[in-house]
Amino acid sequence: MIGIIMGSISDLKVMEEAVEICKYFGVAYEIDIVSAHRTPLKMVEYAQTARERGVKVIIAGAGGAAHLPGMVASVTTLPVIGVPVKSSNSIDGWDSVLSILQMPSGVPVATVALNGAKNAGILAIQMLGIENQEIAIKLQQYKIELSEKVAEMVTKLNGSKF
Repeated sequence: MIGIIMGSISDLKVMEEAVEICKYFGVAYEIDIVSAHRTPLKMVEYAQTARERGVKVIIAGAGGAAHLPGMVASVTTLPVIGVPVKSSNSIDGWDSVLSILQMPSGVPVATVALNGAKNAGILAIQMLGIENQEIAIKLQQYKIELSEKVAEMVTKLNGSKF
């Protein structure tokens, strides 16, 4: 299972893309709002009990100061993927990107692009695919589909008039 958390309901529009990836691959997920600043005790409990609930990877989205992914990573041994979210209180999203990216040695957080929840979902699925052959096969098919979409674009481009 993949745990998908965010600091605020306002992050849901971005984080839904990770949910959609889980659904596409048929992977179980749980989703919750866990604020590092407003509900720190809930955050610690969430992170420390995730493995017991069957969570294998945590995707944590946050905007502004974006402490959620790093704080979660500090209290769990599960892999954490941080999604910087461009929020209303954000400095063009750079504060979120740097807050998640610049983790101290010993507390890694995999970081995707600003608002990159879809890639966070795919990365989490790839992590699960290391030991799950069914997921690995679905991932291979997904990559083939991506390639086919590009081939369709090339065909369309070559057939258009410029």
